[in-house]
Amino acid sequence: MSGSSETVARSVAERFEQLYGAAPDGVWAAPGRVNLIGEHTDYNDGFVMPFALPHTAVAAVARRDDGVLRLHSADVEGPVVELRTDALAPGSDKRWTAYPAGVLWALREAGHAVTGADIHLASTVPAGAGLSSSAALEVVVALALNDLFGLGLRGWQLARLCQRAENVYVGAPVGIMDQTASACCEAGHALFLDTRDLSQRQIPFDLAAEGMRLLVVDTRVKHSHSEGEYGKRRAGCEKGAALLGVDALRDVRYEELDAALRRLGDEEEVRRLVRHVVTEDERVERVVALLESGDTRAIGPVLVEGHASLRDDFRISCPELDLVVDTALGAGALGARMTGGGFGGSAIVLAEETDVPAITKAVEEAFAAAGFKAPRVFEAVPGAGARRLR
Repeated sequence: MSGSSETVARSVAERFEQLYGAAPDGVWAAPGRVNLIGEHTDYNDGFVMPFALPHTAVAAVARRDDGVLRLHSADVEGPVVELRTDALAPGSDKRWTAYPAGVLWALREAGHAVTGADIHLASTVPAGAGLSSSAALEVVVALALNDLFGLGLRGWQLARLCQRAENVYVGAPVGIMDQTASACCEAGHALFLDTRDLSQRQIPFDLAAEGMRLLVVDTRVKHSHSEGEYGKRRAGCEKGAALLGVDALRDVRYEELDAALRRLGDEEEVRRLVRHVVTEDERVERVVALLESGDTRAIGPVLVEGHASLRDDFRISCPELDLVVDTALGAGALGARMTGGGFGGSAIVLAEETDVPAITKAVEEAFAAAGFKAPRVFEAVPGAGARRLR
Protein backbone atom coordinates (compact mmCIF):
# COMPACT_ATOMS: atom_id res chain seq x y z
CA MET A 1 0.00 0.00 0.00
CA SER A 2 1.72 3.14 -1.21
CA GLY A 3 1.01 6.35 -3.07
CA SER A 4 -1.05 9.43 -2.28
CA SER A 5 -3.76 9.43 0.38
CA GLU A 6 -6.46 9.53 -2.29
CA THR A 7 -4.92 6.59 -4.16
CA VAL A 8 -4.68 4.54 -0.95
CA ALA A 9 -8.24 5.43 0.05
CA ARG A 10 -9.56 4.39 -3.37
CA SER A 11 -7.67 1.08 -3.29
CA VAL A 12 -8.90 0.15 0.19
CA ALA A 13 -12.47 1.18 -0.69
CA GLU A 14 -12.41 -0.94 -3.85
CA ARG A 15 -11.23 -3.99 -1.91
CA PHE A 16 -13.95 -3.37 0.69
CA GLU A 17 -16.61 -3.42 -2.06
CA GLN A 18 -15.22 -6.68 -3.44
CA LEU A 19 -15.39 -8.27 0.01
CA TYR A 20 -18.74 -6.97 1.20
CA GLY A 21 -20.69 -6.25 -1.98
CA ALA A 22 -21.26 -2.54 -1.35
CA ALA A 23 -19.21 0.62 -1.03
CA PRO A 24 -17.97 1.65 2.44
CA ASP A 25 -19.43 4.63 4.26
CA GLY A 26 -15.95 6.14 4.45
CA VAL A 27 -12.19 5.57 4.67
CA TRP A 28 -10.00 6.62 7.59
CA ALA A 29 -6.26 6.57 8.41
CA ALA A 30 -4.26 6.55 11.65
CA PRO A 31 -0.46 6.66 11.85
CA GLY A 32 2.18 4.71 13.66
CA ARG A 33 4.60 6.72 15.76
CA VAL A 34 8.21 7.20 16.69
CA ASN A 35 9.00 8.24 20.23
CA LEU A 36 11.70 10.89 20.21
CA ILE A 37 12.28 10.62 23.97
CA GLY A 38 10.35 9.38 27.00
CA GLU A 39 10.41 5.57 27.09
CA HIS A 40 8.44 3.51 29.62
CA THR A 41 7.33 6.71 31.36
CA ASP A 42 3.73 6.70 30.13
CA TYR A 43 2.46 4.04 32.53
CA ASN A 44 4.27 5.88 35.31
CA ASP A 45 2.20 9.06 34.73
CA GLY A 46 5.26 10.72 33.21
CA PHE A 47 6.25 12.71 30.13
CA VAL A 48 6.65 11.47 26.56
CA MET A 49 7.46 13.08 23.22
CA PRO A 50 6.31 11.07 20.20
CA PHE A 51 5.57 12.16 16.66
CA ALA A 52 3.44 10.53 13.98
CA LEU A 53 4.95 8.64 11.07
CA PRO A 54 3.70 8.87 7.48
CA HIS A 55 3.08 5.11 7.75
CA THR A 56 -0.60 4.45 8.51
CA ALA A 57 -3.28 1.90 9.14
CA VAL A 58 -6.18 2.55 6.77
CA ALA A 59 -9.75 1.31 7.30
CA ALA A 60 -12.72 1.26 4.96
CA VAL A 61 -15.81 0.92 7.15
CA ALA A 62 -19.58 0.67 6.82
CA ARG A 63 -22.00 0.91 9.71
CA ARG A 64 -24.20 -2.05 10.61
CA ASP A 65 -27.23 -2.05 12.91
CA ASP A 66 -27.72 -5.81 13.36
CA GLY A 67 -25.11 -6.63 16.03
CA VAL A 68 -22.64 -8.12 13.53
CA LEU A 69 -18.96 -7.16 13.24
CA ARG A 70 -17.17 -8.35 10.10
CA LEU A 71 -13.39 -7.90 9.82
CA HIS A 72 -10.84 -8.40 7.08
CA SER A 73 -7.18 -7.42 6.74
CA ALA A 74 -5.11 -7.08 3.60
CA ASP A 75 -2.08 -7.97 5.72
CA VAL A 76 -3.31 -11.29 7.13
CA GLU A 77 -4.19 -14.27 4.96
CA GLY A 78 -7.68 -15.59 5.51
CA PRO A 79 -11.37 -14.94 4.93
CA VAL A 80 -13.63 -12.32 6.47
CA VAL A 81 -14.05 -12.96 10.22
CA GLU A 82 -17.60 -12.54 11.52
CA LEU A 83 -18.30 -11.82 15.21
CA ARG A 84 -21.36 -10.93 17.29
CA THR A 85 -21.05 -7.65 19.16
CA ASP A 86 -22.94 -9.03 22.17
CA ALA A 87 -20.51 -11.98 22.40
CA LEU A 88 -17.31 -9.91 22.56
CA ALA A 89 -15.43 -10.58 25.81
CA PRO A 90 -11.88 -9.92 27.06
CA GLY A 91 -9.51 -12.79 26.39
CA SER A 92 -11.88 -14.50 23.96
CA ASP A 93 -9.78 -13.80 20.86
CA LYS A 94 -6.04 -14.36 20.41
CA ARG A 95 -5.96 -13.39 16.73
CA TRP A 96 -5.27 -10.02 15.07
CA THR A 97 -9.00 -9.40 15.18
CA ALA A 98 -8.78 -8.81 18.95
CA TYR A 99 -7.48 -5.27 18.29
CA PRO A 100 -10.38 -3.91 16.22
CA ALA A 101 -12.94 -6.02 18.08
CA GLY A 102 -11.55 -4.79 21.39
CA VAL A 103 -12.18 -1.19 20.31
CA LEU A 104 -15.83 -1.90 19.57
CA TRP A 105 -16.10 -3.73 22.91
CA ALA A 106 -14.54 -0.78 24.77
CA LEU A 107 -16.92 1.68 23.12
CA ARG A 108 -19.93 -0.44 24.06
CA GLU A 109 -18.62 -0.94 27.61
CA ALA A 110 -18.39 2.85 27.91
CA GLY A 111 -22.08 3.14 27.05
CA HIS A 112 -21.87 4.01 23.38
CA ALA A 113 -24.50 2.36 21.16
CA VAL A 114 -22.22 0.88 18.51
CA THR A 115 -24.27 -1.80 16.77
CA GLY A 116 -21.79 -3.36 14.36
CA ALA A 117 -19.67 -2.68 11.30
CA ASP A 118 -18.04 -4.10 8.21
CA ILE A 119 -14.32 -3.27 8.22
CA HIS A 120 -11.45 -3.81 5.79
CA LEU A 121 -7.97 -2.85 7.00
CA ALA A 122 -4.57 -2.35 5.39
CA SER A 123 -1.40 -1.01 7.01
CA THR A 124 2.07 0.22 6.12
CA VAL A 125 3.18 0.46 9.77
CA PRO A 126 5.83 -2.26 10.25
CA ALA A 127 4.50 -4.81 12.75
CA GLY A 128 6.73 -5.65 15.72
CA ALA A 129 9.11 -2.78 14.98
CA GLY A 130 8.25 -0.69 18.05
CA LEU A 131 6.35 1.80 15.88
CA SER A 132 2.87 1.22 17.32
CA SER A 133 1.24 -0.80 14.57
CA SER A 134 -1.39 -2.06 17.03
CA ALA A 135 -2.24 1.45 18.26
CA ALA A 136 -2.68 2.65 14.68
CA LEU A 137 -5.06 -0.24 14.04
CA GLU A 138 -7.08 0.55 17.16
CA VAL A 139 -7.24 4.30 16.59
CA VAL A 140 -8.33 4.07 12.95
CA VAL A 141 -11.21 1.79 13.93
CA ALA A 142 -12.16 4.02 16.87
CA LEU A 143 -12.18 7.15 14.71
CA ALA A 144 -14.30 5.48 12.03
CA LEU A 145 -16.86 4.24 14.56
CA ASN A 146 -16.85 7.64 16.29
CA ASP A 147 -17.76 9.31 13.00
CA LEU A 148 -20.25 6.72 11.75
CA PHE A 149 -22.18 6.53 15.02
CA GLY A 150 -21.95 10.25 15.80
CA LEU A 151 -20.33 9.69 19.21
CA GLY A 152 -18.67 13.12 19.34
CA LEU A 153 -15.54 11.84 21.13
CA ARG A 154 -12.31 13.83 20.97
CA GLY A 155 -8.90 12.41 20.09
CA TRP A 156 -7.71 11.98 23.68
CA GLN A 157 -10.97 10.23 24.58
CA LEU A 158 -10.60 7.80 21.69
CA ALA A 159 -7.02 7.16 22.84
CA ARG A 160 -8.23 6.27 26.34
CA LEU A 161 -10.76 3.81 24.95
CA CYS A 162 -8.17 2.24 22.66
CA GLN A 163 -5.78 1.83 25.58
CA ARG A 164 -8.54 0.10 27.54
CA ALA A 165 -9.17 -2.20 24.58
CA GLU A 166 -5.51 -3.24 24.50
CA ASN A 167 -5.13 -3.48 28.29
CA VAL A 168 -8.32 -5.40 29.04
CA TYR A 169 -9.52 -7.04 25.83
CA VAL A 170 -6.16 -7.94 24.27
CA GLY A 171 -4.34 -8.28 27.60
CA ALA A 172 -1.28 -6.09 26.88
CA PRO A 173 -0.37 -3.69 29.75
CA VAL A 174 0.53 -0.74 27.50
CA GLY A 175 0.48 2.90 28.54
CA ILE A 176 -1.43 5.73 26.88
CA MET A 177 1.32 7.19 24.68
CA ASP A 178 0.92 5.18 21.48
CA GLN A 179 -2.82 5.69 21.10
CA THR A 180 -2.61 9.40 21.96
CA ALA A 181 0.19 9.95 19.46
CA SER A 182 -1.79 8.22 16.70
CA ALA A 183 -4.94 10.18 17.51
CA CYS A 184 -3.53 13.62 18.33
CA CYS A 185 -0.17 14.32 16.62
CA GLU A 186 0.17 17.11 14.07
CA ALA A 187 2.34 17.22 10.95
CA GLY A 188 5.69 18.94 11.47
CA HIS A 189 5.51 18.64 15.25
CA ALA A 190 6.44 16.36 18.13
CA LEU A 191 3.82 15.93 20.83
CA PHE A 192 4.89 16.84 24.39
CA LEU A 193 2.38 14.82 26.38
CA ASP A 194 1.80 14.67 30.12
CA THR A 195 0.35 11.19 30.50
CA ARG A 196 -1.17 11.96 33.90
CA ASP A 197 -3.69 14.55 32.72
CA LEU A 198 -3.22 14.15 28.93
CA SER A 199 -2.34 17.83 28.56
CA GLN A 200 -0.52 18.36 25.26
CA ARG A 201 1.81 20.81 23.55
CA GLN A 202 2.71 20.59 19.89
CA ILE A 203 6.46 21.33 19.59
CA PRO A 204 7.70 22.34 16.11
CA PHE A 205 10.12 19.68 14.84
CA ASP A 206 11.35 20.42 11.32
CA LEU A 207 14.79 18.86 11.05
CA ALA A 208 15.05 19.33 7.28
CA ALA A 209 14.90 23.11 7.70
CA GLU A 210 18.03 22.87 9.86
CA GLY A 211 19.93 20.47 7.62
CA MET A 212 19.31 17.37 9.73
CA ARG A 213 17.47 14.07 9.40
CA LEU A 214 16.05 11.49 11.81
CA LEU A 215 16.48 7.92 10.64
CA VAL A 216 14.51 4.93 11.88
CA VAL A 217 16.46 1.68 11.82
CA ASP A 218 14.12 -1.31 12.07
CA THR A 219 16.29 -4.17 13.31
CA ARG A 220 13.63 -6.67 12.17
CA VAL A 221 13.88 -8.31 15.58
CA LYS A 222 10.29 -8.88 16.68
CA HIS A 223 8.80 -8.53 20.11
CA SER A 224 5.39 -8.87 21.78
CA HIS A 225 4.38 -6.59 24.65
CA SER A 226 1.80 -9.04 25.95
CA GLU A 227 4.45 -11.68 26.60
CA GLY A 228 6.09 -11.27 29.94
CA GLU A 229 8.98 -8.86 30.10
CA TYR A 230 7.04 -5.63 29.47
CA GLY A 231 4.60 -6.60 32.21
CA LYS A 232 7.46 -7.37 34.60
CA ARG A 233 8.93 -3.91 34.12
CA ARG A 234 5.56 -2.28 34.72
CA ALA A 235 4.99 -4.33 37.88
CA GLY A 236 8.48 -3.38 39.11
CA CYS A 237 7.73 0.30 38.59
CA GLU A 238 4.47 -0.04 40.51
CA LYS A 239 6.35 -1.77 43.32
CA GLY A 240 8.86 1.08 43.42
CA ALA A 241 6.07 3.66 43.66
CA ALA A 242 4.45 1.70 46.49
CA LEU A 243 7.72 1.38 48.42
CA LEU A 244 8.31 5.12 48.05
CA GLY A 245 4.76 5.98 49.09
CA VAL A 246 3.83 7.83 45.88
CA ASP A 247 0.96 7.35 43.45
CA ALA A 248 3.36 6.89 40.51
CA LEU A 249 7.07 7.30 39.81
CA ARG A 250 6.21 10.62 38.16
CA ASP A 251 5.92 11.97 41.72
CA VAL A 252 9.59 11.32 42.53
CA ARG A 253 11.34 14.59 41.74
CA TYR A 254 14.64 14.42 39.85
CA GLU A 255 16.34 16.46 42.59
CA GLU A 256 15.22 13.87 45.16
CA LEU A 257 16.27 10.79 43.17
CA ASP A 258 19.40 9.93 45.20
CA ALA A 259 17.43 10.07 48.46
CA ALA A 260 14.68 7.91 46.95
CA LEU A 261 17.18 5.30 45.77
CA ARG A 262 18.68 5.12 49.27
CA ARG A 263 15.21 4.51 50.70
CA LEU A 264 14.81 1.50 48.40
CA GLY A 265 17.76 -0.20 50.13
CA ASP A 266 18.72 -3.55 48.64
CA GLU A 267 15.83 -3.67 46.13
CA GLU A 268 18.40 -3.42 43.33
CA GLU A 269 16.08 -4.31 40.43
CA VAL A 270 13.47 -1.80 41.57
CA ARG A 271 16.20 0.82 42.10
CA ARG A 272 17.26 0.49 38.45
CA LEU A 273 13.71 0.85 37.18
CA VAL A 274 13.05 3.90 39.35
CA ARG A 275 16.30 5.53 38.26
CA HIS A 276 15.43 5.12 34.59
CA VAL A 277 11.90 6.52 34.87
CA VAL A 278 12.86 9.56 36.94
CA THR A 279 15.86 10.46 34.77
CA GLU A 280 13.89 9.82 31.58
CA ASP A 281 11.19 12.29 32.61
CA GLU A 282 13.95 14.85 33.15
CA ARG A 283 15.37 14.06 29.71
CA VAL A 284 12.00 14.74 28.09
CA GLU A 285 11.80 18.14 29.75
CA ARG A 286 15.38 18.87 28.65
CA VAL A 287 14.62 18.01 25.03
CA VAL A 288 11.52 20.21 25.04
CA ALA A 289 13.56 23.14 26.39
CA LEU A 290 16.30 22.63 23.78
CA LEU A 291 13.84 22.45 20.88
CA GLU A 292 11.95 25.51 22.06
CA SER A 293 15.21 27.45 22.37
CA GLY A 294 16.25 26.47 18.84
CA ASP A 295 19.21 24.34 19.97
CA THR A 296 18.06 21.23 18.13
CA ARG A 297 21.47 19.62 17.62
CA ALA A 298 22.00 19.57 21.39
CA ILE A 299 19.28 16.92 21.82
CA GLY A 300 21.68 14.33 20.35
CA PRO A 301 23.59 13.60 23.56
CA VAL A 302 20.28 13.42 25.47
CA LEU A 303 19.13 10.64 23.14
CA VAL A 304 22.37 8.76 23.84
CA GLU A 305 21.82 9.13 27.59
CA GLY A 306 18.35 7.70 27.14
CA HIS A 307 19.68 4.64 25.34
CA ALA A 308 22.25 3.96 28.05
CA SER A 309 19.50 4.14 30.67
CA LEU A 310 17.25 1.75 28.75
CA ARG A 311 20.16 -0.62 28.19
CA ASP A 312 21.71 -0.60 31.66
CA ASP A 313 18.91 0.28 34.08
CA PHE A 314 15.72 -0.88 32.36
CA ARG A 315 17.57 -3.70 30.59
CA ILE A 316 15.36 -3.88 27.52
CA SER A 317 17.87 -3.36 24.71
CA CYS A 318 19.36 -6.16 22.63
CA PRO A 319 22.57 -6.70 20.60
CA GLU A 320 21.00 -5.45 17.38
CA LEU A 321 19.78 -2.19 18.95
CA ASP A 322 23.10 -1.58 20.67
CA LEU A 323 24.91 -2.20 17.38
CA VAL A 324 22.79 0.43 15.60
CA VAL A 325 23.51 3.03 18.28
CA ASP A 326 27.22 2.32 18.59
CA THR A 327 27.79 2.14 14.83
CA ALA A 328 25.78 5.26 14.05
CA LEU A 329 27.63 7.29 16.68
CA GLY A 330 30.93 5.96 15.39
CA ALA A 331 29.97 7.09 11.88
CA GLY A 332 29.26 10.64 12.99
CA ALA A 333 25.63 10.67 14.16
CA LEU A 334 24.58 13.48 16.50
CA GLY A 335 22.65 11.05 18.68
CA ALA A 336 20.92 7.67 18.67
CA ARG A 337 18.82 5.45 20.90
CA MET A 338 16.43 2.54 20.87
CA THR A 339 12.76 3.52 20.66
CA GLY A 340 9.64 1.64 21.64
CA GLY A 341 9.00 -1.13 24.13
CA GLY A 342 12.34 -2.88 23.72
CA PHE A 343 13.65 -6.42 23.16
CA GLY A 344 13.92 -5.67 19.45
CA GLY A 345 12.13 -3.22 17.23
CA SER A 346 13.73 0.02 16.11
CA ALA A 347 16.35 2.62 16.94
CA ILE A 348 16.39 6.26 15.91
CA VAL A 349 19.44 8.15 14.65
CA LEU A 350 19.76 11.95 14.58
CA ALA A 351 22.21 13.02 11.89
CA GLU A 352 23.38 15.83 9.69
CA GLU A 353 21.80 15.45 6.27
CA THR A 354 25.21 15.08 4.63
CA ASP A 355 26.16 12.21 6.95
CA VAL A 356 23.07 10.07 6.29
CA PRO A 357 24.52 7.95 3.43
CA ALA A 358 27.69 7.10 5.38
CA ILE A 359 25.77 6.27 8.57
CA THR A 360 23.28 4.09 6.69
CA LYS A 361 26.09 2.22 4.94
CA ALA A 362 28.00 1.72 8.21
CA VAL A 363 24.93 0.28 9.98
CA GLU A 364 24.10 -2.06 7.09
CA GLU A 365 27.71 -3.29 6.92
CA ALA A 366 27.87 -3.78 10.69
CA PHE A 367 24.73 -5.93 10.62
CA ALA A 368 26.11 -8.01 7.76
CA ALA A 369 29.41 -8.50 9.59
CA ALA A 370 27.56 -9.60 12.74
CA GLY A 371 25.44 -12.08 10.80
CA PHE A 372 22.19 -10.23 11.60
CA LYS A 373 19.27 -9.91 9.22
CA ALA A 374 19.60 -6.76 7.10
CA PRO A 375 17.92 -3.79 8.84
CA ARG A 376 15.31 -1.54 7.24
CA VAL A 377 16.39 2.12 7.31
CA PHE A 378 14.08 5.02 6.46
CA GLU A 379 13.71 8.69 7.25
CA ALA A 380 11.09 9.71 9.80
CA VAL A 381 9.24 12.95 9.03
CA PRO A 382 6.55 14.07 11.50
CA GLY A 383 3.19 13.35 9.87
CA ALA A 384 -0.46 14.02 10.62
CA GLY A 385 -2.53 12.23 13.23
CA ALA A 386 -5.70 10.20 12.62
CA ARG A 387 -8.06 11.62 10.03
CA ARG A 388 -10.82 10.80 7.58
CA LEU A 389 -9.59 10.32 4.00
CA ARG A 390 -12.95 10.16 2.19
